[in-house]
Amino acid sequence: MKKFLIPIGMFALLGLLLAYGLRLDPRKIPSPLVGKPLPAFSLPTLENPKKSLANADLNGKVVLINVWASWCVACKQEHPVLMALTRDKQVPIIGLNYKDKREDATRMLNVEGNPYDVSIVDADGRVGIDWGVYGVPETFVVDKQGIIRYKHIGPISPEAWTQTLQPLIQKLSAAS
Repeated sequence: MKKFLIPIGMFALLGLLLAYGLRLDPRKIPSPLVGKPLPAFSLPTLENPKKSLANADLNGKVVLINVWASWCVACKQEHPVLMALTRDKQVPIIGLNYKDKREDATRMLNVEGNPYDVSIVDADGRVGIDWGVYGVPETFVVDKQGIIRYKHIGPISPEAWTQTLQPLIQKLSAAS
């Protein structure tokens, strides 16, 4: 009988861990970069590969950095929300086009509309790796000092915007 207690105990423990894990929200994966400076980057813009954007270009303003790709179905779901934010001019939106073909990305923005103040190209995904990108879409809120203040995983819904992102951006924009 004693030789069965250890396997039964281990099985019960694994069952408890599984039950706990199933209750967690995968969109709330903590990012080790929140509260730290946005990792250094300098990438060509989608519109003009001879021009680039780097960290220093973002200093002094609160920005939303949206990681997207033309092949991403969830990115197309959030696209109308981003277009509405652009119309309202609530925050500059920088696009990070992730592991995409330039012509596909350009075509998508020409057809669907371009919500980005500027979109930069991370063709090989190295910047995305530095930023801890798990997949697309992901969105970062970066403050005036270049510090990541929030990371949203998945498409931005109207509720996520009004309940989480917008209040944070307003607070950060009001801070000196």
